[in-house]
Amino acid sequence: MTNDIKLHILESGTMEADLTWLLLKPGRVIKTREHRHDERAWGQVPTHAVLIDHPEGRILWDTGVPRNWAEHWAPTGFDEFFPVIDDPEADTGYLDSSLKQLELTPDDIDILVLSHLHFDHAANARMFDNGKTRIVTSQAELDGVASITGYNQGAHIPDDFKGLDIGGIAGDDEILPGVSVIQTPGHTWGTMSLKVDLPNDGTKIFTSDAVYLADSWGPPAVGAAIVWNNLAWLESVEKLHRIAQETDAQVIFGHDEEQKKELTFAPNGFYS
Repeated sequence: MTNDIKLHILESGTMEADLTWLLLKPGRVIKTREHRHDERAWGQVPTHAVLIDHPEGRILWDTGVPRNWAEHWAPTGFDEFFPVIDDPEADTGYLDSSLKQLELTPDDIDILVLSHLHFDHAANARMFDNGKTRIVTSQAELDGVASITGYNQGAHIPDDFKGLDIGGIAGDDEILPGVSVIQTPGHTWGTMSLKVDLPNDGTKIFTSDAVYLADSWGPPAVGAAIVWNNLAWLESVEKLHRIAQETDAQVIFGHDEEQKKELTFAPNGFYS
């Protein structure tokens, strides 16, 4: 285990949505934002990125939502279902500002790992098209998006990533010592999760959208509206359960508003 890893969790934008998108429960109807104040209808859907300061380089996991979300998402309709919470009085909450708080820019990132290529995870990937940062995602994800025509297919917007030099990862793989990706398809063709082994704070698993919420984790696991293959999704959740048990890992879910309150976010601290 590498002893000099520091892991920072970064704010990368918070959406609002009908939580039925994230957790399928009887009696819930997916609604647009005009119904956000209806009882049980709407909640916050935070996104996060993970910055890993490693002796062999800086790794960034995911990029969150874009500042121009309203304009960029309008052709998809997702601006109505997933509006981002903007604070006009503060230059915070987005990935660029979170990096700035750590006195970093995209040029300081050696490897960008995208868990998958949805609009709330890969939207800022072009910030890292700098000739220095190596960008990677699952090969299955790259194969899947290759067939997309038009402005979007579901939550994939090719403008976010088309033309970027993105390398493909075919299986579970160690990116750098102590930092690994886990293939967890189902939400999309090639969704991946991240595992980081820390000497002091133990193993952390970031599920991305393989598991949205603690309520999705189970047992039994509870599915969501945005799932490409339900059987593959369930197998991935079971795989993560097994790895988490074997490594005594803390599992950090993709969009859990309540769990976010329990985590330490940069610049207020880090895990090591």
